[in-house]
Amino acid sequence: MLYREMNTAQLEAALKTNITKGLTDEEVVKRLEEHGLNELEEAEKKSALLMFFAQFKDFMMLILLAATLVSGFLGEYVDAIAIIAILVMNAIMGFVQEWKAEKSLDALKEMSTPQVQALRNGEWERISSKEVVVGDIIRFVTGDRIGADLRIIDEASLEIEESALTGESVAINKVTDPNFQVVNSIGDEHNMAFMGTMVTRGRGVGIVTATGMKTEMGQIANMLQTAGQMITPLQHKLEQLGKILIFAALILTVLVIGLGIIQGNDVYTMVLAGVSLAVAAIPEGLPAIVTVALSLGVQRMIKQRAIVRKLPAVETLGCATVICSDKTGTLTQNKMTVTALWDSGKTWTVTRKEKEWDGDFFEEGDEKAKVTKSIKQLLTFGLLCNASEMKKNNEHIFIEGSPTESAMHIAAIKAGITKEQLKEQFTIVKEFPFDSTRKMMSVIVKDAHNKHFVVTKGAPDVLIGKCSSILWDEKVEGLNKNFNEKIQAAINNLASQALRTIAIGFKSIQPPGSHIQEGEVEKGLTFIGLQGIIDPPRPEVKDAVAECKKAGIKTIMITGDHASTATAIAKQLGIITDNELVVEGRELNEMDVKELEDIVEDVAVFARVSPEHKLKIVKALQNKGHVVAMTGDGVNDAPAIKSADIGIAMGIAGTDVAKESSSLVLLDDNFATIKAAIKEGRNIYENIRKFIRYLLASNVGEILVMLFAMILGLPLPLTAIQILWVNLVTDGLPAMALGLDQPEENVMKRKPRNAKEGIFARGLGWKIVSRGFLIGGVTLIAFMTALNNNPNDLEYAQTIAFITLVLAQLIHVFDCRSEISIFSRNPFGNMYLVWAVIISLVMALIVIYYPPLQEIFGTLYIHPRDWLLVIALAALPTFLLAGSFLLRKTK
Repeated sequence: MLYREMNTAQLEAALKTNITKGLTDEEVVKRLEEHGLNELEEAEKKSALLMFFAQFKDFMMLILLAATLVSGFLGEYVDAIAIIAILVMNAIMGFVQEWKAEKSLDALKEMSTPQVQALRNGEWERISSKEVVVGDIIRFVTGDRIGADLRIIDEASLEIEESALTGESVAINKVTDPNFQVVNSIGDEHNMAFMGTMVTRGRGVGIVTATGMKTEMGQIANMLQTAGQMITPLQHKLEQLGKILIFAALILTVLVIGLGIIQGNDVYTMVLAGVSLAVAAIPEGLPAIVTVALSLGVQRMIKQRAIVRKLPAVETLGCATVICSDKTGTLTQNKMTVTALWDSGKTWTVTRKEKEWDGDFFEEGDEKAKVTKSIKQLLTFGLLCNASEMKKNNEHIFIEGSPTESAMHIAAIKAGITKEQLKEQFTIVKEFPFDSTRKMMSVIVKDAHNKHFVVTKGAPDVLIGKCSSILWDEKVEGLNKNFNEKIQAAINNLASQALRTIAIGFKSIQPPGSHIQEGEVEKGLTFIGLQGIIDPPRPEVKDAVAECKKAGIKTIMITGDHASTATAIAKQLGIITDNELVVEGRELNEMDVKELEDIVEDVAVFARVSPEHKLKIVKALQNKGHVVAMTGDGVNDAPAIKSADIGIAMGIAGTDVAKESSSLVLLDDNFATIKAAIKEGRNIYENIRKFIRYLLASNVGEILVMLFAMILGLPLPLTAIQILWVNLVTDGLPAMALGLDQPEENVMKRKPRNAKEGIFARGLGWKIVSRGFLIGGVTLIAFMTALNNNPNDLEYAQTIAFITLVLAQLIHVFDCRSEISIFSRNPFGNMYLVWAVIISLVMALIVIYYPPLQEIFGTLYIHPRDWLLVIALAALPTFLLAGSFLLRKTK
């Protein structure tokens, strides 16, 4: 018998599980060992050995290896072994960078693994979907991604979108009844749910029937591999730039070789030196270093409670000009408490005592007033139409559910009303879960006398439209204009105190049929009253909003709450000023995108909006040239999140649908984390610019010192092995350390970077060329001076040129830390860089002062008096340019 044909008892027996307690930990371990993790197999990854050998696949590297082998056959064993050793060390460094980047991306993917709720040992637990086993009892709600193949055993208005498997985007209504019909496709299995599909409405519970490669998704896993390599626009630009630089470097190298041969230098020596120069000068590792810098930045963002799901977002963060932020939970604490009730024209204050469950009810300040029957009814119906549950973990008692429903649950407990009591008096016959389109939730309940009622809670403006009467002084009255005005005045009063308002209604009905819809029952209701819920702003958000404003980033609040509630919170946080607008959803309905464009830059708050409005807001802002970050948590937020330049999903309250549409996930749902991510994004981009500046200026200097020497008819200032050693000691560690640099003090005081900005914008190209010329120039001067003082000692002059070039680059790296001047930052502010420079300098000095290496590298001891010349010339490029900056600043 197939799982879709079984009833609940048959499923329990077949899958060896218990629908009331779930599996035990021991059984889970046993099944994991037997069937493995619940994950799809990926294409085989490149092994570490292949990754290492891939470092040698560069064309110029292969030529150098060939030339080195020729050198060995000609008897130049020492040079050949030394060059190969340097190339192996280079390859090791490249391998470490690539391996670290891959591991970082694997960790990123691991953190993006969906979570599911499983019943284990009689308790609902949130676990990674990878840990799900056959027989697990799983529950899911709107916005969840189904983590395995399931047989549905309970549902409430459940709809699942299965386009990942069927190609059909229309959501399927799901049922629990056994299905004995002939099934032609997956889409016909209405009591089954499948891995990778999305819950678009309602809730459900199912028993896992298959995991991993045995699921329907697993059967077609090879067609659905999505773990492709992530490459950012900047990496793509650098790959293109790399090709241009390779072409330029090759032309200059050929020129160096040609001039050297014309001047009578040995052909073999010139070819080996020229190819070594090309290997050192061509920045083939630039995209890899960018990947490492991005991945290191991503790791820092994780520490800041932000997970980057798509690497291009790291670059885009620095360009953000507008943050469109949800209010609840992002700008506010999402710690909701019912502090006010309104019923029959009277407002009641709800207090909290030492314990969360204790409190008093005061009628408009009258401490002696007794809680009325209608207030108790308001609280009772607020708890009946409520999916939250009281849980006990050891001695800790807590409410499990949404913050809004938890607040209403606790308010009822304060009045002595518990869910256990209600379960004895009422039976829930049918549930219509809350969704953001209807803005309501309803239940059909049956009391002890077999009478049926509909109880509805939801947004006041929507629910009032469904009501035809009102409970006033415990009597049902027709809902006329007078009552409507009183209700509206109460809503405005509560909203002005920054309270969210939830309305409650009910009606008596005849026993419903099995296929009754919410549209049939959610009309002709009797309005009972309002519950006012406080959700205080997060204390850190005000400063974050102010910092964003200084950084040229506008914050816009988007909320489904009443305009007065939203405005009160926005004023507390400094989001809105006196001349900015508040626009409501009904106004948005009357505007097209073009009309919205005309006012969107003047709007600080969008209130009473639905998720569908977010997409219109994003489009209007983008059409005005803004780079938009948009937050969201629900299924209907996904289109706006996906369309935004930076889609941000909530890690706590967010649905799987929202997370998978996003490029950034906030682990703490906190607006301040968005600000921190933008700051980090700006810093990552600036750090990438820093080591582009450092690497290319150094490479320009290396090429020019050789080219100028050949033009002037001088001997080679550097040998092939010295060129390769310079590249090894100056390029790797210092460049990587620049990627770890801390943000400059003014990083959040600058305007956002233009998204269309080129790599060499803001004078970077000139800095690279000018510093390269100066580094090459001072190296050549040092070489010529030493050669002039000792005409017959070429090795000594080459040693002087070698250490001058190394020192000039290592001093220049500190200049690269700032767009302004080397004096604008504390040189010990990046200790990674300090240690990288020390290690690089020691590596350079070793080949000068360690006798066995002197013979290999063709170096000699440097006379103490010549160190003054070396240090002065090496420091000249950096301090000359720093001095010119200070001179300009004083004018």
